[in-house]
Amino acid sequence: MRKVATVFGGAGFIGRQVVQRLAREDWVVRVATRDPMGGRGMHTMGRVGQIAALAADVTDEAGVARAVEGAGVVVNCVGILHGRFDAVQGEGPARIGRLAAAAGVERVVHISAIGADAASESAYARSKAAGEAGLLAAFPRATILRPSIVFGEGDAFFNRFAQLGTLLPFMPVICGDTKFQPVHVNDVAAAVMAALHDPVTEGRIYELGGPRAWSFRELLAFIVAQTKRNRRLVEIPLGMAQVQARFAELLPNPPLTRDQLILLQRDNVVAPGALTLADLGIQPGAVEALVPAYLARFQPGGARRVR
Repeated sequence: MRKVATVFGGAGFIGRQVVQRLAREDWVVRVATRDPMGGRGMHTMGRVGQIAALAADVTDEAGVARAVEGAGVVVNCVGILHGRFDAVQGEGPARIGRLAAAAGVERVVHISAIGADAASESAYARSKAAGEAGLLAAFPRATILRPSIVFGEGDAFFNRFAQLGTLLPFMPVICGDTKFQPVHVNDVAAAVMAALHDPVTEGRIYELGGPRAWSFRELLAFIVAQTKRNRRLVEIPLGMAQVQARFAELLPNPPLTRDQLILLQRDNVVAPGALTLADLGIQPGAVEALVPAYLARFQPGGARRVR
């Protein structure tokens, strides 16, 4: 294969790990992003000239075409939690697949999400399903990875709720019985590389989860314990949360949306019979072993020892 790789969303949380692994395997990596300035500093992950940021929005035909031209492999890590779901997550993957096929790209790996469902009430879940279908129609040999919550240093889940615990006198719980199967960002990046290396993965869908399924309530209790905050877990009725989300959606970067509340009512775990990390030869890391180290900074005093 040609040793040029394009990573859409390469400056993001998952994308950075993928870029780093590609660089280690001597790929020249194009970090395709809406904001090339967001990729500043990524060149230090490789040798001089090995990693370069490229302005390319997945909604822009010409930008995607430039990004995939001459590439041997393409990885799509683009995902949003609010906004233009159809354009970004629904149509974007199909555009990448179609233009990658036209450019002679050999392998495409797409990161979707557990819960992708064309029949879902959630616009997010429907767009994820549409993106998968459009990609496979355009590039049937693509590999699709569906992670549950992705965690790791700098994540938007454990860090977000740990920060919330420093600001509120209690920890709010919405849909506390809903199950999640958090998967470490390094395991997701390893799955990308395994898919690129193994032709058996072509055209297949893998669901990525960690070794344990947790209820949302259990995860919040774990965060409270690790940050050593005396915070009582308080159940928030769904109706009240919907009212709050309606107003939160008026913000540029809403902390909660009504669409997210729909997702919160459905378990986000690996489906029975699905292909998993084990099928890719990966043993997933556990929340209990990996999260405490980076949540310590949220402890009173920032985890500094008091003598």
